[in-house]
This record gives sequence, structure tokens and C-alpha cells, in this order.
Amino acid sequence: MSKRSIALGAAVFAVVAPLGLAAPANADANLPSPNGETNISSILSYEDTVKELQKIESNSRFDVDAFTLQEAGTQVSESEQGRDLYVATAGHGPEDVWLQGRIHGNEPYGTDSLLTLLKELGANGSADYDLLREKYTFHFIPMYNPDGSEENVRQTILWDQETNAPQLDAKGNQQRVDLNRDWTLEGFVANESLAYYEYWTMVDPAFGVDVHHQGLKKEWGTGDDVTLSLGISLAPGGPTLPGIENGAYDVLTRQMQVHVYDELSKYGAFNIDRYQVGDGMEIDIKGGVVSAMMLGLNYRGLNADGHRNPVVFFETSGNSSDGSLGQKSRGKLIRQNVLALKELLLGMASGEVQQEDPERWEEIPHQPVTGYQTDYAGLVQK
Repeated sequence: MSKRSIALGAAVFAVVAPLGLAAPANADANLPSPNGETNISSILSYEDTVKELQKIESNSRFDVDAFTLQEAGTQVSESEQGRDLYVATAGHGPEDVWLQGRIHGNEPYGTDSLLTLLKELGANGSADYDLLREKYTFHFIPMYNPDGSEENVRQTILWDQETNAPQLDAKGNQQRVDLNRDWTLEGFVANESLAYYEYWTMVDPAFGVDVHHQGLKKEWGTGDDVTLSLGISLAPGGPTLPGIENGAYDVLTRQMQVHVYDELSKYGAFNIDRYQVGDGMEIDIKGGVVSAMMLGLNYRGLNADGHRNPVVFFETSGNSSDGSLGQKSRGKLIRQNVLALKELLLGMASGEVQQEDPERWEEIPHQPVTGYQTDYAGLVQK
């Protein structure tokens, strides 16, 4: 199958109006409900997301194409519960870029951020957006996990199609899968994983970005509230990344995040650090989706040519299932994500990222590294 014209809404003005449902004046508060979960009335549902994709496609000045994976031709094209899986593309450049959000259902602002960027790519005629459209073809996956998003849970729920009910284990508990740990030779348990993996093998992107949330976090050494953490799922200088592409990704992923850190620091409204998992541990996880992309995972011969690409991820503070999301401003967090994406994409397109000093990764605030949390060898000391 030939690649479809797809483009990511890359650059966005410093001030963006986040997409979403009409909400009360205090909707940004998203105050926790009595049971401790965030009031999600202002968070985009699956239906809202589909409607917004169709609206952006219809209203765009520049080509935006919103379609299902069934239309794209993947063997599996629906979620566990039978929802269509959507992608949108924009731009007409020779290099493809992969943008995904909400792989975890309780991490909603990746959806808002990617839709906002897509809208700008489809409508904004500025020189920045012209550059992005000419350089890249963007592939947007604003809601990777529609079933988990509808349930406001991290995972997807494995579904029994015959009974139209959740699959249960021997103890009668729902079987759930973390989609961000399901791209492995022993994995691909969930429909969503195989569907998007096959689409990735069709696209062969040059690079990608994954938008996440984390819980509320304090900066190590200062105690200041963190609004955004910059992550690389195979730790720079760690057990794995230096051995991929003769170390090229070990350099480029650090350059990408150094550029984001510098550019967002100019705004003053955000507090940024490096993503870590506590006690100075970096992650070196081979089963994560973006790790599998860097490793060039070949499952069922679908990636026989061994394509691989560098990917970084962003972690926005708060999530919608533990009450923490309500402690941060919705508008600010979405604006932060959009700016981070904009600056990274423009930096890659202009060549500025590739000129950054990768060693400055060490200047981004973080706890001294003591080791690596892995999904293949437990905790590995440095």
C-alpha cells in the first residue's frame, strides 16, 4: 500500500485555544469528584474526537485527511470493543512524522493537543506552517486507546466478542492490557497494538513524538512543581540506546529534548525537568511502543526491512483517574504540549535540533542517575 498524504499539525502559535466541549467557566479546575476521580465532563470523549477530526478535515484550507485504519487497509482496524481506530494526516513533505497521544486512557490532553496542532496545520498559512507542510507528512493518532479513554482507565480492556463483555481471568477479574507495553514479540495481545503497529510499518516515519501524562511531581533539589517532563524510553547512555544505529539515536533524541527545554524555558510559565521513575532511576523499557520503534521490532514479518526511527515523549503533570489533573490548569497544560510539539517540529525542519549539544541533556533538571528500570532485567544499577 502506498503512503497516504498525511501531516501532523506541527507548529502552533504561543497562544492556542484548546479544543473541547463547551464547558462551564471553571472547567479548567476539573475538580475531583467525591470518589477521588477527576470530573471528566470537559474531557473529549471518543465521539467528540471523531467529530472534531471530521470538522477539521472539512474546514481545513490545506489538505487534512481523517480516516480509519480500515480505510488505510490494516488487517486489524478496530479496538477491543469494536471502535474504529482513527488517524489524520496533513502536509505533503517527503519525510513522515508520527504523533500519538492518549495511549493511556486516563491521560487526556494528548488528544486535545494533537487536535489543536492538526487544526493549525490545516488552517494556518504562516511561514512556519508552510515549512512544516513542505518538509513533512504528519500522521496524527489523537486517541490511540479509545476504549480506555471511554472508561477513564490507563489500559484497554480485553473484550469477548461472543458475549460482548470483558474477558475475565480465573478469579473473575477483567483482563486489561497496558498498550504501552504491548509491542513485543510475545505481546500484541490487544487489537489496538497490532493495528497501529501495522500502520507504523506502512508509514516508516523519520521520527515521532508520544504525548503522555504523569502524576503531580516536584523538581528534585528545588521542590518546585513540575509541569512537563521530557522523556526518552531507552535511556541515553544506558544499556540499549548507544547500540542502536551506531549511537545516532542516543545523540538525536537528546538533541530533540534539549531543544524543547531551551525553547519552552523562554516562556517562563512552565517548569520542565527530565522524566525519571524515582531514586534516580532512568527507564530502559524495550516493550514500550516508542522503544519498539527505535529497536526496529519485526513482528510477523511486517517490518522485514528493519525500519526504525527515533522517538521522544512528553509527560504532562496530572491524570484524570487519581484526582491530580484537577490541580493543574487545563488550558495551560494543553498550550504547553502544543508549544513543545511546535518547537520540536520546527527545530527538526530547520536543522536547529541537529546543531544542539547533546551533552546538555545533563543540564535539564534531574536527580543524579543511579541505574535503570527495565522490563527485561529488573533494576539495573549504573
